[in-house]
Amino acid sequence: MAIIGMSADSVKRQKNFGDKQEFQYPLLSDEDHKTIEAYGAWGLKKLYGREYEGIFRYSYLIDENGNIEKVYSKVKTKTHALDVLSDLNE
Repeated sequence: MAIIGMSADSVKRQKNFGDKQEFQYPLLSDEDHKTIEAYGAWGLKKLYGREYEGIFRYSYLIDENGNIEKVYSKVKTKTHALDVLSDLNE
């Protein structure tokens, strides 16, 4: 099993964030959004009535053949790890 994080932030910002949070898995940078868009995780968002394009906080459970088994589109940071573990144990 592998865990990989990705955002549209620069490589330097990703490294600083990962170091600060002490993540034990790699954080990838996709500044041109190609991979993020391919996974449907980039689009129109709203904040205080203002629309803008940005990244959605999605997670994907991908099997060893590269097939998406489950999409988590409503990620709650406090329970997400347990939600994924529960799905892995089914």
